[in-house]
Amino acid sequence: MKKIITVLFITLVSFAVNAQDKVAKIEFKTETIDYGTIEKGSNGVRVFEFTNTGNAPLIISQVTSSCGCTIPKKPEGPILPGKTGVIEVKYDTNRVNPIRKTVTVISNADTPTVALKIKGDVVDTKSTNVLEKTKSVVQK
Repeated sequence: MKKIITVLFITLVSFAVNAQDKVAKIEFKTETIDYGTIEKGSNGVRVFEFTNTGNAPLIISQVTSSCGCTIPKKPEGPILPGKTGVIEVKYDTNRVNPIRKTVTVISNADTPTVALKIKGDVVDTKSTNVLEKTKSVVQK
């Protein structure tokens, strides 16, 4: 009986050790996307590409943004080892202002939380600011 218990114990411990060796790893091509200067109303969709460099399936459980003006979309299924996936981010370009937002990715990877950044500047080329109007009036 002792031998059976000992064998079962050793088997369980070896399974636990092997299970810990299997881990997903998420590696992004870039962790910051720079929109640059873009026009109001232009396409605000950008993509963060990543690869599962681990040896277990990567499951992204949640992707959130720091503001309602940024809508992230996560992959639905697991990303197998060695495969790539994308997280799509859509910024509302009808808001004229600088872009400085964070997208948080939560997964089962060895680094479970990753902060991605988007930056840029949305400008309205159709409107003229007050300073430019004042300069044109003064010059006349």
